Amino acid sequence: MAPNAPLPKIVRTVKDLRRHITIFRKAGETVALVPTMGALHDGHLKLVETAKKKAQRAVVSIFVNPTQFAPGEDLARYPRDEAGDRAKLAVVCTDLIWAPSPDEMYGENFATRIEVEGAAKVLEGEFRPHHFGGVATVCCKLFSQVTPDIAIFGEKDYQQLCVIQQMVRDLNLPLKIHGMATVREKDGLALSSRNAYLSEEERARAPVLNATIRKVAEMVASGSRQHAAINTATKALEKAGFGPIDYIAVADAETLGPWRHGTGRPGRVLAAAKLGTTRLIDNVPIPTTT
Repeated sequence: MAPNAPLPKIVRTVKDLRRHITIFRKAGETVALVPTMGALHDGHLKLVETAKKKAQRAVVSIFVNPTQFAPGEDLARYPRDEAGDRAKLAVVCTDLIWAPSPDEMYGENFATRIEVEGAAKVLEGEFRPHHFGGVATVCCKLFSQVTPDIAIFGEKDYQQLCVIQQMVRDLNLPLKIHGMATVREKDGLALSSRNAYLSEEERARAPVLNATIRKVAEMVASGSRQHAAINTATKALEKAGFGPIDYIAVADAETLGPWRHGTGRPGRVLAAAKLGTTRLIDNVPIPTTT
């Protein structure tokens, strides 16, 4: 941490970005990328701290990616605070901020898109079928632009992490993907830029989501029927004022396919539900049993 560190440089064109990356590479330095959409919170800063430990240079991208938002979603009102983000990134000694405009990222007549299957088709993929194609496309572009040795993602967006890991494997992209545990408030709420949308009363109820899916994870780990555990959780969330509840799912932690007790496979409980007008997502691992 460096409270009085100078503000990190911002680059806005691919040409300027590559000039800086070339300087790092000529010095023999490794590069870590932390992709973000800005409105940074402590969870993002933990990702940057991890990046600084795993590489000699940390590059943070700030880009609210329009291709992962469907019409009617919150693209226009998604929180933006570049000046505040830059000040926060100075404290964690970020080396470079990559903040392109939509025109710089996609350009005129952009017509190429990554098509994702597998882990992208379930859960969020069912409710937001446009989403992961946009995420994969922008991440593939970021990896090509920054050419990092490693990219750091949070487990808060667990399905996104799985989709990116899948894409990197499938396309033989020359970098490692590192997933970092979700950073939470003391009451269990996962840090998220969208938490800013919650009213004071909604914020007080929001931690029920995490507590509820933790209970599901404990129940299925001990052999309880998944259907019964999910039904109990659904009722608990509805009682707390959540709704609609898009899904509560018990899934294989690597493929996001079905998970079965006693197989030795790692599992995950994932959920998405609205609280007021804010859609919250969260996930927790299923405890391993011996």
